[in-house]
Amino acid sequence: MGARETALNVLIASRQEGGWSNSLLKNFISRDRLDKRDAALATRLCYGVLQNRYRLDFYLQQLLTGKVKDLHPVIRDILHLGLYQMYEMDKVPQSAAVNESVDLAKKYCKKQHFAPGLVNAVLRKAATEKLQEPTAWQEKYSHPQALIDMLKSYVGKERIEPMLKANNQVPDTVVQVNTLKTTPAALYLQLEQEGVTVRPHGWLENCLILSGTGNLEQLPSFRQGLFYVQDAAAKLSVLCAMLPADRDWKVLDCCAAPGGKSFAAAIAMQGRGEITSCDIYGHKTQLIAAGAARLGIEHLTVRQLDATEFVPAWENNMDAVICDVPCSGYGIIRKKPDIRYKDMKQMQQLPELQLRILENQARYVRPGGVLLYSTCTLVRNENEGVVEAFLQNHPDYTLEPLTLPPAFPENTSGMLELVPGQYDTDGFFIARLRRKSCT
Repeated sequence: MGARETALNVLIASRQEGGWSNSLLKNFISRDRLDKRDAALATRLCYGVLQNRYRLDFYLQQLLTGKVKDLHPVIRDILHLGLYQMYEMDKVPQSAAVNESVDLAKKYCKKQHFAPGLVNAVLRKAATEKLQEPTAWQEKYSHPQALIDMLKSYVGKERIEPMLKANNQVPDTVVQVNTLKTTPAALYLQLEQEGVTVRPHGWLENCLILSGTGNLEQLPSFRQGLFYVQDAAAKLSVLCAMLPADRDWKVLDCCAAPGGKSFAAAIAMQGRGEITSCDIYGHKTQLIAAGAARLGIEHLTVRQLDATEFVPAWENNMDAVICDVPCSGYGIIRKKPDIRYKDMKQMQQLPELQLRILENQARYVRPGGVLLYSTCTLVRNENEGVVEAFLQNHPDYTLEPLTLPPAFPENTSGMLELVPGQYDTDGFFIARLRRKSCT
């Protein structure tokens, strides 16, 4: 099975099952046993179609005599794949894009006997005609208009278009150096010897940007636990929560999967203290435990637990609690492109859950300790709104200014919003709360 067929299977499954394309893609690439080159092509095709669905429909409507919405969904997926190759991938011969698409139609649309002829005609027409380019942001950047309007109300008119552009760009592979085992310089050299292109991150220490990795998990340096994958924004949020590494702190990460925040905390603590990493799902706690073992982190305990469930033994016992809560995910659209197409109404109940988690976790922080609240979204109701509601009910907590890298302006509010297209990170919200000491 080739890369194009794998990509088509992912598109079909994500549409029919409602699953996330990133997880489906990983599973299908493994199932189909794609080599490094085909895995990269399947990934580019799948993400490219999802990132440009409305744009591709805009082109498609100019090539059809009927309406796009009347196409059989699989035929539409195949045409999207063909058009994306023809318009966005210079190294793919147009004849290959046409012929491979026709073959897919023959295999996957047997009941629609007209499908191969339709696919052939539409794509050959696309190869010869100059089509009108979209100007409206909905088609140009393939975001539902309601989502654009909502995001614009939060990030402002100056930042909205750069954000939409960033959402459709291929994100860098950002990794954090495991300084418990190596140094940035030593890892840099080893990765280059493994055939990986490496450059240091622009503003975050012990952070590298990789390209040409292939299956990253097959790299010797990965297997040796010398680094882990984590966006700079997520790492920054953990650093904002950490206390000076001058004693053995107790840290709780309440929504920890897949473990990056816990790993960042462990490394920042230089292997000292205790970390408890929790997640509601058993299979995800297994991922955390496996990641900690690979990285050589020994002072980390994993527990399956609902973050809204109270544990009396932890009350007033933690020096820092990391509360990176479930959210709408509108800050990571560049990594999960199908988020943009999800029903926005499904997200409306999230602030209630987020506040419940924050209030429960706040009970564990000792007087004088730190409570971090973070999300990977840009929705005010899920971010500032939750923090403000929490502070109204908890006068023993106060916002504390964030210590940030020099690339950032001075922070006095205790809250920070990172917008894609601004600092080349995921969209993220960070708030640092300090529990007042007993007097």
